[in-house]
Parts: sequence; structure tokens; C-alpha cells
Amino acid sequence: MIIKGVQKLTLLDYPGHLAATVFTPGCNLRCPFCHNGSLVLDPGIPGLTEQEVLEFLASRAGRLDGVCITGGEPLLQQGLREFILKVRALGLAVKLDTNGFFPARLRELLEGGLVDYVAMDIKNSPRRYGETSGVEGLIISPVLESIRLLRTSGVEHEFRTTLVRELHDLQSVREAAELVAGAEHYFLQSFKDSGDILRPGLSAFSQQELQQLLAAAREQVPAAQLRGV
Repeated sequence: MIIKGVQKLTLLDYPGHLAATVFTPGCNLRCPFCHNGSLVLDPGIPGLTEQEVLEFLASRAGRLDGVCITGGEPLLQQGLREFILKVRALGLAVKLDTNGFFPARLRELLEGGLVDYVAMDIKNSPRRYGETSGVEGLIISPVLESIRLLRTSGVEHEFRTTLVRELHDLQSVREAAELVAGAEHYFLQSFKDSGDILRPGLSAFSQQELQQLLAAAREQVPAAQLRGV
């Protein structure tokens, strides 16, 4: 598996766990607000070998609870299943971040009991999904299938939407929330410019506006929450 970096300790990426975060390159989307733009475009960023990462994780045995695998889009990685098996052999739980466009690969991990937690992005309402993902004419049927898989899997999971002033409004948030109506865990996250985004010039909503967007989401998902604001 191709690995471009490791965050050695995070208290945020894997809810309720002390975890390390493993970053994989490449993505099928080009979300203008993506905070890991370099990973998405993969312009030859120096990486780590799988063995180096596994040796580091083994050295933290008893101190780490789990590993978050993120990207980019991890489900693009052909060696992902085998890497997860090696991580689990170290006694670590596995969280996967995904955009939901590879339901067959997601199903394999879910049915194999290989992931303990999945965080899936809901980019926007169906009518604005292509715009928000940076791929016009995007077909979102794979996303709908991934939502269905997660909700029937018995695996702990969350859905999340990053809110960007130039891409979201009250109605689009209502329609995005409708895709996961009644979900137990749906988080609205405020856009933050990491300095490595794909389209400079984007902006965040105010705190008051975020509360209004949250109220719109709660019309479909009463348990929706704001995160990181």
C-alpha cells in the first residue's frame, strides 16, 4: 500500500481513541475545499514504506488504541485489505475515512469485519454534488449504496459534511441531510483553510450561520451536531 505520511498521535481523528493517522495519496474527486490537496494530486511527495509504518505502530503497542486510515481516498489502494489485516494483528482498532464512491470495496471490509469505525463524507445535496466534488456530471449512485451498506452493517459509523460558504446554503444542507435521514451520527464541520486546498479563496460561515445550517440539517437528522467549532 502507498503511504505518504503518518500523524503519530491524534485525539480527534478516531472518536474515543488514542490513534495514529495514516495518509494515503490519490482521490477520484477534486473537492475545491480539500485540506489535503497535495495528497489528492500526489505530486511526488516522499512517502513511507508499509514496513516502516508497521514497525512504528508495533513500537507504540499498549499506548495506541487504533489507527485512522485517511487520504485522499484510501479505498483506491489495492493493498488496503492486507495492510488492515497487519494493523489488526498488532491489536489495534481500525477507522476508515471514505468518500463513499467505492461501495464494493467498502462492502468487502465491512463483511470481513476489518473496520471498527467508518467516517463517510456527504459532500452536498445531490444537485450540487458534482460542483462540490469538483467533478461535473458526477453520478452519486455509489454514494447512496455506501450509505445503505453502512446503515445496515452493524459497524459503528458517522456521516459528515464540510460546510463552505461558496458551495452550501440552507436548502442544500437540508437535501444533503435527507440522504442520511435519521442517522445516529451526522456532523457538520466548518471549512478551514489548511493552506493546502485545491481552490484558494473559499470561506467559512459565521457561528450564527452555522447554527442556522445545523437547524436545517436537524429537520432530517435530529441528532446532527456541529464539530470543531
